[in-house]
Amino acid sequence: MNLDFSPVFADFDALLRGAIVTVEITACALLLGCAIGLLVGIGRLNPQRRIVYGICSAYLLAFRGTPLLVQLFIWFFGLPQFDILLPAFVCGVLGLGTYSGAYVSEIVRGAIQSVERGQTEAARSLGMSGGQAMRIIILPQAIVRMIPPLGNEFIALIKNSALVSLLTIHDLMHEGQKIISVSYRSLETYLVIALIYFVLTTATTMILRKIEHRLRAGGMVQ
Repeated sequence: MNLDFSPVFADFDALLRGAIVTVEITACALLLGCAIGLLVGIGRLNPQRRIVYGICSAYLLAFRGTPLLVQLFIWFFGLPQFDILLPAFVCGVLGLGTYSGAYVSEIVRGAIQSVERGQTEAARSLGMSGGQAMRIIILPQAIVRMIPPLGNEFIALIKNSALVSLLTIHDLMHEGQKIISVSYRSLETYLVIALIYFVLTTATTMILRKIEHRLRAGGMVQ
């Protein structure tokens, strides 16, 4: 068997454009996931608030307990039954973002709970309300501690984003499948796609490590 990468490299620009779309949809989904995760994570801190805690827990169970592909199909194929037509890119961001938010919420909750309880008590003794103590004292420290696990979530999102090609989004995988449909060089195309994903995740890992090392050097991460 002879490998022929020439058809793949002939359309390499299309793969690069697809890689850009992959990064864009992943970044948007991560921002959405962080926003949802922050709200759900805080909502699950106090079981005494039964309604809020119950809603957040139900969201967590639903989105962590069902496949991402099924969730993407619900956004893209299910909503039109209610006359809700969203662009494929938006459906991809919503699907990835809501799925990621369930995992980010546990990162948020764990980071907040890792901050020493005495700091909350000290803030309350200074006359701060619970909300002020959370916003001014607890969250800034927790956000710094979230960076390493959020980096892992970002890398997972990059890889999971390959599924959005099934929504006709022109991401890296979708562009690769177009090349295969013309050249019939499946193995070569998937090898190049895998290499591009590897470069994206490796570059992301290196950037995150540098950020974490700087934070450690500054004494901000314990």
